[in-house]
This record gives sequence, C-alpha cells and structure tokens, in this order.
Amino acid sequence: MRFIYLIKEATVGYKDLKDFINTLEKAGQLKHITTEVDPYLEITQIADRVSKDGGPALLFEKVKDSQYPVLINAFGSYQRMQMALQCNSFDEIGEKIYSLITMQPPKNFMDKVKALLTLKDIARIMPEVVGTAPCQKHVITQGELLDALPILTCWPKDGGPFITLPIVITKDPETGLQNAGMYRMHKFSNTTTGMHWQYNKDGARHYRKYCHVKKQMPVAVALGGSPSIIYAATAPLPPDIDEMLFAGFLESEPVELVKAKTVDLLVPAHAEFIIEGYVNPGDETMEGPFGDHTGFYSAADIYPMFHVTCITTNDNPVYPATIVGKPPMEDCYMAKATERIFFPFLKMVIPEITDIELPLEGVFHNCALVSIKKEFPAQAKKVINALWGLGQMASTKYVVVFDDDINLHDYSTVVWKLLNNVDPRRDLMIVEGPLDALDHSAPFANFGGKMGIDATRKTKEEGMGRDWPDEITMRDDIIALVTKRWKEYGF
Repeated sequence: MRFIYLIKEATVGYKDLKDFINTLEKAGQLKHITTEVDPYLEITQIADRVSKDGGPALLFEKVKDSQYPVLINAFGSYQRMQMALQCNSFDEIGEKIYSLITMQPPKNFMDKVKALLTLKDIARIMPEVVGTAPCQKHVITQGELLDALPILTCWPKDGGPFITLPIVITKDPETGLQNAGMYRMHKFSNTTTGMHWQYNKDGARHYRKYCHVKKQMPVAVALGGSPSIIYAATAPLPPDIDEMLFAGFLESEPVELVKAKTVDLLVPAHAEFIIEGYVNPGDETMEGPFGDHTGFYSAADIYPMFHVTCITTNDNPVYPATIVGKPPMEDCYMAKATERIFFPFLKMVIPEITDIELPLEGVFHNCALVSIKKEFPAQAKKVINALWGLGQMASTKYVVVFDDDINLHDYSTVVWKLLNNVDPRRDLMIVEGPLDALDHSAPFANFGGKMGIDATRKTKEEGMGRDWPDEITMRDDIIALVTKRWKEYGF
C-alpha cells in the first residue's frame, strides 16, 4: 500500500537521478554499502547476487580509486520500474499512448475541445533548451577524464571496464535531428572508448552518414538524469522520434536540455555526468568481449572509437551502472516495461493480436509468444510473417501463436498447449532471415534460421483430417456450487 501511495502522491516527474534515489530510499528500496568495494568484478558480483534474490537498489558510497558513488540495480524489479515511470502498471502508459495515436478527427464541439487539450498537452512536454544547467557545474580536469569515473569491469573475461548505462546522443548530419540510444562503451584509455552501436541502431545509421560525407561525428554521453530519460534511451522508438519528447511524455513535463561545452549537441540538463567527444569516420578498433544479457560472452568485434574532449558533472554526482548476464537481471525489467508500453503499437499494425509475452529467458529477441483472435485458416502463419516484418521483431528467432483463450503469462499452460496443439510437419515454419547480433547460435553474424509455430486450434482447411477435440472444462453452475459449499467440505 505504501508503494501505491507514493505513486499516486507524485504530481510531476523526477528532476534527476538523485530525486529518484530519494524516492527509493523512502520506499525501503535502497541499500547503502559503506564498505570500500572494487569496481573490478566485486561490485558486479554483489549486484548479480542481490538481483537474483530480488533485492533492492544498491548505492556503493566508497568505491576504490574513485571519489564518486555507484548506483546499480535501480531498475531491478517490477516495483522499481513502475516507480521509475510513475505508474501502477506498464499497461497504463500503453493505454495512454494508444488513446493519442488512435484519436479520430473531431466531429463536434466537445471532440474539438478534447483534441485541443490533447495537442496542448503535447506542446507542454516539448523539450526546453536552457542557458545554464546543473550537469555543467564542474569540469573534470584533462588529466583525469575517464580515469576519474568508477567504470566497472563486470565479468572475468570482459575486454576491460565498460560504461553500461550510457545515454549516447548523436545527430543526423542531414536533418539535424538528435537521437539518444544506449550502447555499451568499452574503456580503452583515459580519453578513448569503443562505441558499440549495432548495425541496425540509429547511432550506427548516423555514423554511416558521417562516413559518407567524410566529416567528424560529434557525440555526447549522458550518465544519469531522470529515470524516464534513461528508459527512453532504451525504447524502440521509430527513427527520428525524439527520445527526449518521449521522456517528457512519461514525466508529464518537458525535459530540460543544454548545449554541450565542446560539441554541437543538446544534452540533458540534469544528468550526473556529461561525456563529450567525437568519432572520426573509419576510425575503428577491436571492442569486447563482453559478458552480455544473453548470459554468454559476446565476441570481440570491430566498432568505432570514441574520443573524449570534456567531462562535466553535477554537484555530488552519482555514477549509474548496470550489469547484464544470465536472466533475470535489471535489464529484463526495463525490457518488460517496453513489452507492455509498446504493445498498443503492435496491435495497431496486427489488430488480431490480443496479447504478447516475451519470456525473460529468451532475453527478448529469442522468443515471442502471441495470442490472436483467430477467424480464418492460416491466420497464425500470417501473423508470424507480419511480426518478422516489424522493426526489432524482425530479429525474433521463435514466434509461437496461440488462440486468445490462453493466459500467455502462465508458462505451464503455454507449454501444455504447445506440446498438444502442434503437429511438427503441418504447423512449423522454418525460414532464414535477420537475427539479433548477440545470437551466438546463428551460423553467421546477424543472419540464420528462424522458426514460426502455429499452436492454435486447427481447422479442416488447414489440413486437420479429423475433428479437433473439446478442451475439458467444468460446468459453471457446478463451479459456483462447489465454491459456495467449499467450507462445508472442511477446507
């Protein structure tokens, strides 16, 4: 009840990361560690153990060789993710988005008033540019730069320390539109890191454009800021949709931005740290390996090199980090929020879908379970192909389609229906296509086999040579009778 009270009491968004930390503290969701800890493996081993046990966010106040505390596992539960996004369920946000994108042209005076109010709300959350900002109160000296930060080495075979929760800001050289994405950054030296934007990410798309025009690419990296900004950087928004506008939508107030000191980019005004620099076209090097969210190491590969020109900080900044590995971990809860928030978009494109479940064990790109309101033969296969044609869903290795009378979140029922409803020869689709870059089972990088499974009830038109059996259920009146007399039976 205390959690619900805190959510309902909030009227505006979090100003910055420390504001969120205070809320976690009040809710009993934060653990302070005052013992000195090592950023090399020790912090991440503690965080992994606490995360697997469903434990709280962790604030390490004394980190070896750094003056800055480390916050980790801040989003490592459904409750904390809901606190971060100030909602009682992720579906609330999805429904709010759905109401906006399905708004019909106004037909009468009241409809016009509602439309004006909605447009006014959008205008009210547009990002605002300010002249001065807390994130630029202090400048780390050139002799320290990245060496001043408590950058974590997460796993024993990692190629080195990695910045794991960066908001990487780039700009399209043609349109001038900015993008914020989250790409791990392998620290090479005091002034250089890798920039792990995969081929299908907006940062990589911008980089290819700079390579084409042979111009230096400005990059800024924000660490911290409001939880909505951090989450927005991970969200699968369409290209050229402003993540800062989306964060403002989540916060119900505009995100404040300020011009960076050494690059022509706008950065979150209330971030804890801003790392500024550039990437030169063709300046690439070996990055990794890295213990990834699949639970396996992703191999070292060639990625662009980021050169740091300046680091500014807020007052008493806190360094935010995360660790990924064998699920479930902190990133799983962030991805679960995405599953529910963006479900309305999926339903708009494929209206027969009634629900979706991306199992944590599939790490959100290996498996999608969907249910549909089936109305014609081969509809499940139509849905499978449609999903493989949509954005990040194109990388999904397994798509399984069920009827709409199933609870996809009850895995026992899911496996029961899967094992009983599927004839391998008739109901499997095996194709080749794009896969997630981290799928180590694929014979080639980003490409390999995929499977669609039709686990719906079959009709004669779909090749079913006999009647489909009825599922066993009890009569409603008997259920009601037994429920009414339950105590009489001595239970």
